[in-house]
Formats: sequence, C-alpha cells, structure tokens
Amino acid sequence: MVHTAWEPHPEPLALASAPVPEYGSGSLADLLPTLAAGMGVPGLDAAIPELAPADRNCVFLIDGLGWEQLTAHPDEAPFLTSLLAASRGGTGRPITAAYPATTAVSLASVGTGLPPGRHGLPGYTARNPDTGELMNQLRWHPWTSPRPWQPYPTVFQQAHEAGVHAAQVSSPTFENTPLTKVALSGGTFHGRLTGEERMDLAAEQLAAADRSLVYTYYAELDGSGHRYGVASDTWRGQLMYVDRLAQRLAEQLPPRSALYITADHGMVDIPFDEDHRIDFDEDWELRAGVALLGGEGRARHVYAVDGAAGDVVAVWREVLGDRFWVASRDEAIEAGWFGPHIDDRVYARIGDVVAAAHDDVLLIASQREPNESAMVGNHGSMTPAEQLVPLLEVRS
Repeated sequence: MVHTAWEPHPEPLALASAPVPEYGSGSLADLLPTLAAGMGVPGLDAAIPELAPADRNCVFLIDGLGWEQLTAHPDEAPFLTSLLAASRGGTGRPITAAYPATTAVSLASVGTGLPPGRHGLPGYTARNPDTGELMNQLRWHPWTSPRPWQPYPTVFQQAHEAGVHAAQVSSPTFENTPLTKVALSGGTFHGRLTGEERMDLAAEQLAAADRSLVYTYYAELDGSGHRYGVASDTWRGQLMYVDRLAQRLAEQLPPRSALYITADHGMVDIPFDEDHRIDFDEDWELRAGVALLGGEGRARHVYAVDGAAGDVVAVWREVLGDRFWVASRDEAIEAGWFGPHIDDRVYARIGDVVAAAHDDVLLIASQREPNESAMVGNHGSMTPAEQLVPLLEVRS
C-alpha cells in the first residue's frame, strides 16, 4: 500500500496499550533461573513463583508453538492439550516471550536468563554501532565476535560450575554456531538428527546425575509455519509429530524430574495483499530519512540518518500508527519493551524508531528482504498470538 502525505490518518495507537512481556515474573527469561535456583545454583532467583523445585529439570522448546496455536488445535495435539491445565505450575496460564517475539531473541533470553536489553540481541536484525552494519543475529552475519556481543554467562554455565549436570540435545548443525555459544553453551552438547533420538537422549541425560538441567529443541514446526502458514495441513502435520515427541519424552522421565514444554514465540498468517503487506521499498514516505531498516516485518528497528530521527518517528507514527505501536528508542525503553534495564552497549543497537505490529499486517521490504517478504507465517510483535507461549509441565 502506497500512502500519500495529504491523506488523513487515524489516531495512532497509545504506547501504553502495548502488552509488554512479563519480565521478572513470567517470561522466557525467567524460566531457567527459576529451575536452577530450585536446584541450589547460587546467584539466581526463582522468578516464576508458580514452579515447584525439582532435582532434574528438562526444557523442551518447540520453535513456533504459541499458546493460541496450541489451544486452537486439540485434535492434532491431544497429549499437549491434556497438559494445558498444568501450564505455569498448574495455573493453566501461559508465559510470555520477550520483545521482539523471534527466535534469536527468545533463545538468548532462555539461555542467559536475561531480557533483551541486557543480553543484547534486540531483534532478528539489528545495527552494530561499531560498524554501522545491519547484523543478522540468527545467522550471525556479518561475522561479529560473539563474546563481546553477549558477555554474560549462560544459566547452563552457572549450573555446571555449581555441580549440576548440564546438557543440550539438539541438531548437530547448531553445535558450533555463534548463537549457541552466546545463548545455550555450558555443560555438554549432544547432536542428534531425528526428533526421536533427541527425546531419548534428553531422557538419558536427565538421568545421568542427581541434579540435571537438560535442554532440547525442535525447529521444524516453525519452518512449516513460515513456508505454508499455521492454517496449512503441513503445519498441522508437524504439530501432530511434535505432540508424539513430547509424549515420548514424558514417558521416559527418570524419578524426581520435571519436564517443561515451551516455545520461543507464536505465529500469525498474513494475507498476500496490499492492505496486509505494506512494502517499505515501494513507500517513499516510510523511506524518507531512513538509513537502515532492521528487525522483521512485524517488529521493525528503524535507523535514521543523522538528525532525522524525530522526523522519521513522526512520519512512521502518522502513516502506520493505527496498525503498529510506533515508538522512539527512548519511548520503547521507557515502556519496558526490552526489559527493565538497558545495558549501555545495547542502547544504540535498538532502532531510532521501533515499530511493533498490532493488526494482521506486515511491513515487508520486497527488494531488500525478498525471502522474508514471501513468508506466509510471521511473528515478532507483542500480540497474544505471538507473545504467549505454553509452559506445560510433567512430573515424575
């Protein structure tokens, strides 16, 4: 959709109406610290009060399985559906991802136990203030030294140092990636190709010590959603498969164990028309004064040319403000979108303008981002369909 400067625009969304993640009490960043604190790991707090301690804890993270998508498909996921009442310590409630609700940000929040404003991965792509380049934080391109980018120890590292058996069981392709190193390293990594192998080995690792912290991961549900949408038969078939995987793992839990099944974000399908897909590369108003376009279609970081930040936020708010929450960097920080504290090294990684989708709308960039612009299923913003994730629990 191409807008013109003389068109009237509705009133912008109030920033206070954005549902900020439950940092500090019920977000993905609070999960591992709560479990590790219950096992006696020093320096960590049990931030999710509904979770009872266990000697052996396993987290199974299913990429892309949002709370709303799960509750809408009881026939495809009978086992997971049977656990809904046990979510979040028996409250029957979900937890939240971080903002933005996207894989790199969420995995860093899970593994470090920190919100994005501290671990420093604030989006799918973000500007590196040292180089001025846009960095893809999922693919880690262009190359950036991992440890200065995310200097904090992971919860797995802290648990390992405290004598807890820590292990990650995932695809072998993830073993040496920079994202794994900064977000999920510590203890031992075990690469297995099939989902069944991962479930079996996760159960073995859980039983390997009196105190164990094990993480396992499945990515293909998310991939199916991006390619075909969460309304597709392919996505539903993947959901049926992960339901069987979760049951397979639950049935092998050793004594004194707690299994938590969660996700990094949900997903929404966006129609392929001009009303739902606004093309930045074809909209002169939105391009004016913009040096770099970061983030992703439902969670944008916008980096302005020198001196233009105020004009860019005003134009973006006028053009998109009835469908996106549009904030300046300082407004987004003050509202707590990235957590209660922003490290100095992270401040300039956040866009001069931050735009989070409210409606079923996508801000694509057909020339700059042809692959991302063609995706059916998308995520990133603060809507319940993207933010809310399950925390299903099985105990032995």
